[in-house]
Amino acid sequence: MKVPFVDLQWQHAIVADEVDSGWAKVIGETSFIEGAAVKAFEREFAAHEGAAACVGVANGTEALELALRACGIGTGDEVAVPANSFVASAEAVARAGARPVFIDVDPDYLLLDPACLADRLDERVRAIMPVHLFGQMGPMEPLSALAREARIPVIEDAAQAQGARQNGRAPGEFGEVAATSFYPSKNLGAYGDAGAVVTASDELARRVRALRNHGSLVKNEHAEIGVNSRLDSLQAVVLSAKLRHLAEWNAERRRAASTYGDLLADIPGLRLPRVAPGNEHVWHLYVVRVPDRDRILELLHEAGIGAGVHYPIPIHLQQAFAHHGHRPGDFPVAEEAASSMISLPLYPGIRREQQEHVADVLRRALG
Repeated sequence: MKVPFVDLQWQHAIVADEVDSGWAKVIGETSFIEGAAVKAFEREFAAHEGAAACVGVANGTEALELALRACGIGTGDEVAVPANSFVASAEAVARAGARPVFIDVDPDYLLLDPACLADRLDERVRAIMPVHLFGQMGPMEPLSALAREARIPVIEDAAQAQGARQNGRAPGEFGEVAATSFYPSKNLGAYGDAGAVVTASDELARRVRALRNHGSLVKNEHAEIGVNSRLDSLQAVVLSAKLRHLAEWNAERRRAASTYGDLLADIPGLRLPRVAPGNEHVWHLYVVRVPDRDRILELLHEAGIGAGVHYPIPIHLQQAFAHHGHRPGDFPVAEEAASSMISLPLYPGIRREQQEHVADVLRRALG
């Protein structure tokens, strides 16, 4: 039995007619950049996230970079970033001209650890960037309290958390701003790269709108150096169509995660993911931890199971950040997780028999 890591064709079949008609309208109007479809999606996603404003951009990494810049982060600043994340979290900080300061994660949820952050905060750290990893939000109340005490902004990396909530609050409601990615495999995915920034601040939204458009809000007037990072209308059509199904698809992800929890509960040596109190998890990834990870991963692949690893090398040990001088052992929880994590197939439309096949292979592999 083949079990792909993700099945985007299943999603496309549901929205295909709406996408076709929307694309035909965009092409007929030749409104490819910052057209009506983009403005409509920005309104819809802002309402979905309970935000005053949404600004569509070209991808999730630039969403983070522009959010940082809009908050005044730049050369000479340091930004606290969890060591366990995709490289884009730290990359965006570097692209904004600042320096990422890596912080270890907690051993239960693998999210930014407030205690580790408190030990590292000093006057050089000018922002905190929690990452809402794998589909659940970081510990925002203690992190926000630390930020208030230090009088610095919180920029939320919500690239894996479309639809997630913490005590009823969405990404962007705790911090000054949240940035997200609509990479095709995300819970809300485009048909190419896309991203967005959401915020309650009209001023921050205005800053991001200018920065995404060469530093310009008025044609041919450029108040500052920006970038070319605009969400195009064709992607906005896809995102609007999929947004109408997001709650239903996230509910399917939760049901699939619950099924895995039942099927995998008694397998020795297998550590299942946990949901932090107050979190409404949207299960962008279902990440388990195992001994002898590479052997287990190979057996899954041999059985036709498209498992993955998110992420095998912690950011502080990536060559791109070697100049920071970190060594193995600096952030032990993130490093242990990187050596033991496997992401199992989980997506809307996955069938129970596919999940049973995954569980059977894991049970045989782990004895």
